[in-house]
Amino acid sequence: MQDPPGFREYVAARRDHLVRIGVLLTGDRHLAEDLVQAALVRVWPRWARVSRGENVDAYVRRVMTSTFLNWRRRKWHGEFPTDVGADADFLALPDGGGDAFARWDDAEALLTDLRSLPPRQRAVVVLRFYDDLSLDECAEALGCSVGTVKSQLHRALGTLRETAARRDRRDAATLKERADS
Repeated sequence: MQDPPGFREYVAARRDHLVRIGVLLTGDRHLAEDLVQAALVRVWPRWARVSRGENVDAYVRRVMTSTFLNWRRRKWHGEFPTDVGADADFLALPDGGGDAFARWDDAEALLTDLRSLPPRQRAVVVLRFYDDLSLDECAEALGCSVGTVKSQLHRALGTLRETAARRDRRDAATLKERADS
């Protein structure tokens, strides 16, 4: 069976971006690749219609987020990664000057913090801040109201603030112990 016109080019151009969104959603590079593949498998038969629309990315994002949320509803979720090292390498910002280790630490902390959020809140944060969608676009991607996006975002940001504050207190205590010894 032959690929629909433009599908292969779209995947080649957008794959890395979609996988990064997937990593932020799933917390794991390999699961992210599975998520992107599953979403693209769902999009492929509808590509002729989808590609005529004005926002192909919005459609693919919607399929990705609903696939992710459906995976999370299953009773068994498979294995959960305990090391974020390789995923943090993938997410670390390209060299733009500054400390490469700090960029890696930031990416590792981001993944760890995102994993602490429930799947729907994680999806809202990723779509809103990583993919830079408006509240309306997030609601469309998630298939919910803008009010739901706002409340999920509010809860998620509260949790992330608490997590960051705990990490800062823990880091400060570690530094104090090292200074005292």
